[in-house]
Amino acid sequence: MHWTALLTCVLAVSVMNQVSSLETVTANYGETVKIPCNNGLLKAEDVDIIKWKYDTDSSILVKRAGKNATIADNVNYKTRVSIQEDFSLVITKVTMADQRTFTCMVSGNDILEYSVQLQIYKAPSQPQITKQANVMEIGKMTALAQCHTEGANPPAVILWIKNKATLSNSTVVKITTTKDVDSVTGLSATTSLLEYAAVKEDIDAKFTCRVQHPKSADMDSSPLNFTVNYPTEKVELQVGSKGPFKEGDNVTLKCTADGNPPPTSYNFYIKGEKKTVENSNTYTLRNITRAHTGEYKCSLVDKEDLADSKQITVDYLEVVLSSTGKVVKKLGESFETTLDVKASGTTQTSWKKGKTKLESLPKFDNLKYSDSGVYEGVVTMNGLVKTKTFELIVEGAPVIKDLFKKRADGSSNKVLSCEAEGSPKPTVQWSINSTNVHETDYVDGRITYSITLIPKVNLTVSCTVSNALGYAVSSINISTLADDVTMDKQDQTDEYGDQTTMVVGIIIGVLLALLAIALAYWLYLKKYRQGTWKTGEKEDGSAEESKKLEENQSQKADV
Repeated sequence: MHWTALLTCVLAVSVMNQVSSLETVTANYGETVKIPCNNGLLKAEDVDIIKWKYDTDSSILVKRAGKNATIADNVNYKTRVSIQEDFSLVITKVTMADQRTFTCMVSGNDILEYSVQLQIYKAPSQPQITKQANVMEIGKMTALAQCHTEGANPPAVILWIKNKATLSNSTVVKITTTKDVDSVTGLSATTSLLEYAAVKEDIDAKFTCRVQHPKSADMDSSPLNFTVNYPTEKVELQVGSKGPFKEGDNVTLKCTADGNPPPTSYNFYIKGEKKTVENSNTYTLRNITRAHTGEYKCSLVDKEDLADSKQITVDYLEVVLSSTGKVVKKLGESFETTLDVKASGTTQTSWKKGKTKLESLPKFDNLKYSDSGVYEGVVTMNGLVKTKTFELIVEGAPVIKDLFKKRADGSSNKVLSCEAEGSPKPTVQWSINSTNVHETDYVDGRITYSITLIPKVNLTVSCTVSNALGYAVSSINISTLADDVTMDKQDQTDEYGDQTTMVVGIIIGVLLALLAIALAYWLYLKKYRQGTWKTGEKEDGSAEESKKLEENQSQKADV
């Protein structure tokens, strides 16, 4: 103590020739710091005594040349300080209480002092959000949230960010920041309250609390979302589909409002009649007709002047065909049908008979069987399609267009064909029986019936065709097989020319003889018998006479 008092007295009366400038050393809270004396430039041979102190004259330790350091009985530093060979002071576990000025006093060739300011840093904690609101109202100042961070030195700075833009105090923003120092640790806590008056554009805006500090990177809170409430300013009526609308459709009307929360009830004006819907914003028009064409409107229930309207047009297509179902006409008559179309727009009409397209509406001055069929008219307009059909049936009593015979190919058979025309389809009856009967397809009122036979005598065969409107009969003479063969031979002589002249003469003679015999036989029958020959009919006279006549005819034919 005597040495300390003497040194202090000497310093008080000595003129110090050198005084060092104040330097600063930083340290992190709770770590170890080394405080140099004269920036560590002292030489051991120039130092007799060195003393470390803080504040005015609070001694920490003294070190004499060649001796160990003596540490003062200071509760703050007794166990936490030491001195190194370069005379630097080492302090462990620094706290905020160590943030002060430390001075090393050197005695040697001269007496000098070197002061050092120790600055303690401590990074703050992550931002914590408290007192968060859920809803903002447009134009109303609302306390949205409070952001808090602690354990910092120097105190942390808190910023408020909205959609990446920093907020500052204004007419719609109020930021209140408070800072508190812990009485035990000396560290600071920072709290910031954000009050905000929302605008409509703040829907879906994101707010963030940001903590800034020189010893840490910026730290952001999780984004904060708020519901923005605002009154309805506009109402819109929406039509469920774009249209065009046609009769029979269902149309849904939807009323929307830009307020938040949205209204739960709306008024719908349907053809001037107000209908209020609760807990819904839609109204459906079902099975609409042309009478639904007009203006439709919706509004708020409690503020009917906020409304919107839309015009709805219902397209319609009405088609009436004068001919429907089955239309029966007589052959040769005239026929004309009419198509009456009523529509809300321009229409297109097409006709076809079966699969065949027609150029125009069916009209006939002289009906034919081929005009029969199913006619279809299709009328279209803006997606609307109406189809009308009728079946035209042309009827007439049957007529026989042709009755002819021919030889069957490669055989001795005769084929008789009866070509008939009529409607309904004619049926046929032959005057002779045949097991080989054939008919063609019935097309456009025409059909051909055919039978095959082998005549043994000259015959007259009748074809009778009939339907519900009448009948027709036609007959044809059929010669025997021998006659046909002779005719065939005659045809063959024509092919061979002059070389077969003799054969042709013989054949002609035979034919003339046969004709003479047939004529005599016919005169005989005409003189002694009455009636017309038809196969299957019994003749007058006795059975013996009939037999004798047949034998005579056969003998003549053989000749």
